[in-house]
Amino acid sequence: MSFAQAATGYCEVRELPPLSGIEIPSLFILNQGELAQMESMKAAVLTAFGDAEKFEIQTVPIPTLKANQVLVRVCATSINPVDYQTRRGDYKELVRLPAILGVDVSGVIEAIGEAVTDFKVGDNVYYSPQIFGEFGSYAQYHVADAAIVASKPANLSHVEAACFPLAGGTAWDCLVTRGNLQVGETVLIHAGAGGVGSIAIQLAKAIGAYVFATCSSRNRDFVTELGADRVIDYKNEDYVEVIRQETNGLGVDLVLDTIGGETIQRSLEILRPFGRLISIVDIAIPQSLLEAWGKNLTIHFVFSPQYRAKLEALTKLIERHQLRPVIDSVFSWDQVVLAHQRVEQGGTRGKVVLKFMEN
Repeated sequence: MSFAQAATGYCEVRELPPLSGIEIPSLFILNQGELAQMESMKAAVLTAFGDAEKFEIQTVPIPTLKANQVLVRVCATSINPVDYQTRRGDYKELVRLPAILGVDVSGVIEAIGEAVTDFKVGDNVYYSPQIFGEFGSYAQYHVADAAIVASKPANLSHVEAACFPLAGGTAWDCLVTRGNLQVGETVLIHAGAGGVGSIAIQLAKAIGAYVFATCSSRNRDFVTELGADRVIDYKNEDYVEVIRQETNGLGVDLVLDTIGGETIQRSLEILRPFGRLISIVDIAIPQSLLEAWGKNLTIHFVFSPQYRAKLEALTKLIERHQLRPVIDSVFSWDQVVLAHQRVEQGGTRGKVVLKFMEN
């Protein structure tokens, strides 16, 4: 039985025209026992590509609820690298402005479509919206296909749960779905103190692997507490030489790259024959992959898809206390400018969270 099977700043407030492509619904939702007609909500809207100051707090329509969807009152979301990369224009061909970003949700279901049978109003849920979808989570309400939504872990608050959907789901896809990490194998996790890395270390230990992790010297104790067996200070140690020495030249079974640049090419040097390299970062410049060919290596580039099963697997581990949230800082949702600036400056430990309301 596989592990996967077993685990199974200030913003101006003003009203602007509706976001293109989003209809104004006449929607009745049940909230605290009372029916209320809701047509609009507050959201942090990206009005132009550029720095974090391009966000504005606006009043926008609540999106139309379809038969297979749920309407969720957002209690918390978090900032991911894809958010600021999108904001600064890295993926402008995939984004139509004005836009609402955000790919993590923890909240409460306020309404369900007529075809939804596995959730009810009042359920606490968490999920990751479709990346580059029409509507993100920097808003008071969000609509999502029920198929990508999962029940929130019972032992986490919404602020804590918001740390997991994208980062935790990505770690699961990298180590379990694509990496097929097994008990007793060795793995190198780059940027172990980051959002994905901090969860990946815990997940790898839950699987039963021996974990090498890179980080700065100030994060050494923190990454050790997460479960890493050998922490490598990337500023003062060469991870290639450390792993060669500590594995007697054999190398590791799997590398998780969350950095990019030359990390892919150098990591190939310390993978065992038939090892696996998993990267969540695109290659900015051409690189030679001859090392991979010569050792029969497998390379996966992961763009994490949204589906419920991996969140349910993560929930089991969270409720068994094998995974815990790592929160760098919490901002009010209307402080999205400050939150983005915090993530972009680097050096975060875990996730930066935007809080709407709790329960």
